[in-house]
Amino acid sequence: MKIVVQRVKSANVEVDGNIVGKIDKGFLVLLGVTHNDTKENADYLVKKLCKLRVFTDENGKMNLDLKKVNGKLLIVSQFTLYADCSDGNRPSFTEAAKPKQAEELYEYFCNKCKKEYGIEVEKGIFGADMKVSLLNDGPVTIIIEK
Repeated sequence: MKIVVQRVKSANVEVDGNIVGKIDKGFLVLLGVTHNDTKENADYLVKKLCKLRVFTDENGKMNLDLKKVNGKLLIVSQFTLYADCSDGNRPSFTEAAKPKQAEELYEYFCNKCKKEYGIEVEKGIFGADMKVSLLNDGPVTIIIEK
């Protein structure tokens, strides 16, 4: 499982011309799932994400987490994080999990952020053609894998 975390001032995801998820300050999270991922992988990444201290404190240091700044999450599934470009110019996506497994772990991940850490979560629509907009803050972009 892999997440790309972007600290944002705002972000939204649009499907068929409609905004389906929108946040102000927080993290835009792109989530990729591979074949051997489990709930334990998701638990590890949820904890890392929700406790990630990359918001600026009163001394200008990246020292605060989402809860301390009343931040929110916009979590978007993205199977292309498991693209393999090593052979030719057309990526292979054989390392991405099948849709059923990926969607189950995506939903589990989103719910765990809400229930265990009390963070407000907005989402994209799994499997949809999504248009994602963001105002990156910093920019701060971090990749975490398990």
